[in-house]
Amino acid sequence: QLCIFVSDQFDNDDRDDEGEGESVEEHKSVIMHLLSQVRLGMDLTKVVLPTFILERRSLLEMYADFFAHPDLFVSIAEQPEPRERMVQVVKWYLSAFHAGRKGSVAKKPYNPILGEVFYCHWDMPNETAEEPPPPPVAPTEPLSDGPLPWVSPNNVSFVAEQVSHHPPISAFYAECSGKKIQFNAHIWTKSKFLGMSIGVHNIGQGCVSCLEHDEHYILTFPNGYGRSILTVPWVELGGECSIVCSKSGYSANIVFHTKPFYGGKKHRITADIFTPNDKKSFCAIEGEWNGVMYFVWGWVPGKWATNTLTPGLCLPQPFTRMWRDVTLNLKLKDIDMATEAKHYLEEKQRGEARERKENERQWETRLFHEDGECWVYDEPLLKRIAQPRP
Repeated sequence: QLCIFVSDQFDNDDRDDEGEGESVEEHKSVIMHLLSQVRLGMDLTKVVLPTFILERRSLLEMYADFFAHPDLFVSIAEQPEPRERMVQVVKWYLSAFHAGRKGSVAKKPYNPILGEVFYCHWDMPNETAEEPPPPPVAPTEPLSDGPLPWVSPNNVSFVAEQVSHHPPISAFYAECSGKKIQFNAHIWTKSKFLGMSIGVHNIGQGCVSCLEHDEHYILTFPNGYGRSILTVPWVELGGECSIVCSKSGYSANIVFHTKPFYGGKKHRITADIFTPNDKKSFCAIEGEWNGVMYFVWGWVPGKWATNTLTPGLCLPQPFTRMWRDVTLNLKLKDIDMATEAKHYLEEKQRGEARERKENERQWETRLFHEDGECWVYDEPLLKRIAQPRP
């Protein structure tokens, strides 16, 4: 097993996008040169993108944004009936995407290095303390036996690992042991050049497990698009997604609508939730995934506004910081030094891959294992409940 890297982290306030709208105009010649080398439909996996468009955080950290509202995630397990639990899964899912956009200008997160891991947790609103969390050193008597043993069982813990380089697969896992709920997912990203846009196809799935009720909700993810790459880039989501619980029979269809070329609104979403064996939905939803969504449950209308939700404070664990030099130099707008630091990490990864090939050694993951077409966390809450510690 070679060196395991852990994502670099800076405070959320460090990642404001003040002035970042100028970067595209300043470097338009670089982008034009890049566009001259690609063609429509070309896979961008092996294309080296300019450093100045990077978001100053790893893709693994971006996936943690799915739990930016930990109270919505935890409340799934608190619902008394299968119907209410399915509605809450959909509400959490639809509220998870706006938190990933840290600013109005589209930026690309770092491609995770093989073996890179990221840990963080969220305090529940009623447990947030004024003092920072204790350092990541396992205490003599751990509060739990989960991914982060030093956090409270009523908090949400998150861990992610880059488990494959070709294809680039990220696996991530979250849990709240006190509420007996967990989430396991893997995503394989595939980027294509679409002319004046870049499309990112997200291949994979996630699973919300309510262990108290033995329910598992399988869900898929929308695709992402970077639009207007020659002016002020912006991100939109597109595609059909589903959420299915095989035990209860409840399901949901969700459509992220891309903006038409002429007219139309950005970020539109429609969704329907169905009872078992029923083709007519009992809950219809429409609106914008980063704004206000309206729903009709039976004959009762309602709404929730994601743009007024305050994300929970993500508390990353300060381990070895592999992206520190890239992030710091991007913040200082020293593009040359950021590019050099990024190039060093990429060359290190290539060298380690050559060494493994020469020695006929396979890469060994640290926290996840492959199970069919999925990647599963080694010690999920489901397994620990079934086999409690002595």
